[in-house]
Amino acid sequence: MTREEELVRQGWQKQAIYDEPRLTEMVALYRQIGFEVHLEPFNPDEEPGCTGCMQLAPENYRRIFTRKKSETD
Repeated sequence: MTREEELVRQGWQKQAIYDEPRLTEMVALYRQIGFEVHLEPFNPDEEPGCTGCMQLAPENYRRIFTRKKSETD
């Protein structure tokens, strides 16, 4: 099972991949509208589609996962 599959089983949904400064902006936005946010490292080998430009510096990118906050939060 991949890390993404584990997160999906826990109720997380992958939203996007960003680097700074957009990463910080998007995390703040998702939290502002009531979501929990989880960041995962970017691995170009695990991503479908065009990731050529991201492969030059994969350590700069993070995958954003979100899920609705639970009632107890």
